[in-house]
Amino acid sequence: MSPLQRGTAAKRQGVAHTRPSGVPKGRPMKNMNRREFMGAAFAAAALPQALSLPSRPNVLFILADDLGYGDLSCYGRPDYKTPVIDSLASEGVKFTDGYANGDVCTPTRVAFHTGRYQHRLRIGLQQPLSDGNSEIGLPADHPTIASLLKANSYETALVGKWHCGNGPQFNPIKHGYGEFFGIAGSSEDYFTHRNTSGVMDLFENDKPVEVDGYLTDLFTERGVQFIRRTRTRPFYLSMHYNAPHWPWQGPGDKEAALRENGRAGANRPGSDEIFGEMMKSMDAGIGRLLDALRNSGLERNTLVIFTSDNGGERYSRNWPFSFRKGSLWEGGIRVPAIVRWPGIVPGRKTTDQAAITMDWMATILKTTGTNPHPAYPLEGMDLMGVCTGQQPAFERTLFWRNAQHEATRSATWKYLKESDNEHLFDLTKDPGEKTDLKAEQPAVFERLKTAYQKWNSQMLPLPAPAGRGPGARGAGGPGRARGENASVFSREAASERSHG
Repeated sequence: MSPLQRGTAAKRQGVAHTRPSGVPKGRPMKNMNRREFMGAAFAAAALPQALSLPSRPNVLFILADDLGYGDLSCYGRPDYKTPVIDSLASEGVKFTDGYANGDVCTPTRVAFHTGRYQHRLRIGLQQPLSDGNSEIGLPADHPTIASLLKANSYETALVGKWHCGNGPQFNPIKHGYGEFFGIAGSSEDYFTHRNTSGVMDLFENDKPVEVDGYLTDLFTERGVQFIRRTRTRPFYLSMHYNAPHWPWQGPGDKEAALRENGRAGANRPGSDEIFGEMMKSMDAGIGRLLDALRNSGLERNTLVIFTSDNGGERYSRNWPFSFRKGSLWEGGIRVPAIVRWPGIVPGRKTTDQAAITMDWMATILKTTGTNPHPAYPLEGMDLMGVCTGQQPAFERTLFWRNAQHEATRSATWKYLKESDNEHLFDLTKDPGEKTDLKAEQPAVFERLKTAYQKWNSQMLPLPAPAGRGPGARGAGGPGRARGENASVFSREAASERSHG
């Protein structure tokens, strides 16, 4: 049974499942007049203002790297278990329609840190930022979730992967993080902490450091230390694990890493078993973070959010969706998303609310009573009311863009342009995007296409085409896979490597 089918079954069994207001969720757009459509949009925009929550909770935001939609056992992965992350879902709300802002690492991270579409900034156009580029990054004067929370007297820390600028002028401590322990770039060796060029990329604030250990464990230990500190102010801890991003190295693979001279394991082929070990290591690490909250008496006053930066790569299970990281087909952008807040967010709840990465900044700011910068209005939406069940799910329109693809999702419909080919899919009936309905639904097709064109006209233009990592190709690349085939990518492509 797929996660989508389980959501339907859960409703029949009495498990809470949010429902929309105004226009029923899933109602065909062809039957909506303009007044209904605009009314639903304005109602959705007004939803977050009515909710009353405890003030100034702690926040633990956990971002996995290249985690596919079906890579958690609570989302259907059959060959290993993720009991800790599963417990977050059972104790909170699980999103069936969670999305990443981008199809690779950097764009999504820019959107999270700014709460806005990444295409408004030069760094957000990188697909993704290469390790050798030190000239492009998130501008230090741009407000971020960390800088705004810090101004609201929160202790702030980023542990893990940054990937929003390699130069010292772009270091996380320039962006409101009181401390940073992690990697600046994209694809570091889990044991030597060096990138594909052999350069050390593990930092303590803005200084490179050499520390022995497996990156997942090092990040976990630092996060636990941060949580356990005695403090008088609330905290915001952003845990950006680099797992399960390549190089494919489990916690027991140190000897192999050293044989490869510590160059990010660029020649290591990997396997389903190694991928599973990487996932189990991250799951156990998250368990230690949650134990630290519980043992410190902070569990009930801490909002925990878990998601991924894009769809899965070679050993991921993106089923029931098509393709993978590097494309705007659902397999490249649909991701798990889970929210837990004991006593506030009811447990064992599933929602089909469409959510996107930049929503988590909006949700965190609203929940903590932190004002966004007026010159940089948020484009994400506060979803806490949906999470608590005090407000119903609402329909909205979301946009994506990369060098090969354009996409719009509105209600159940998705417009997708791939090179010169344009498609329209009904995601509720056709999550695998196999049946093109543009001929049957021309009005819907034109509406979504026009909406995309209007949105795109407000964004920065795409840079001139440049080479992309072969593992980050769009749907036409050798990593192309549909449905169940998305769980393991072709062994003929075993030498491919993404750089996101």
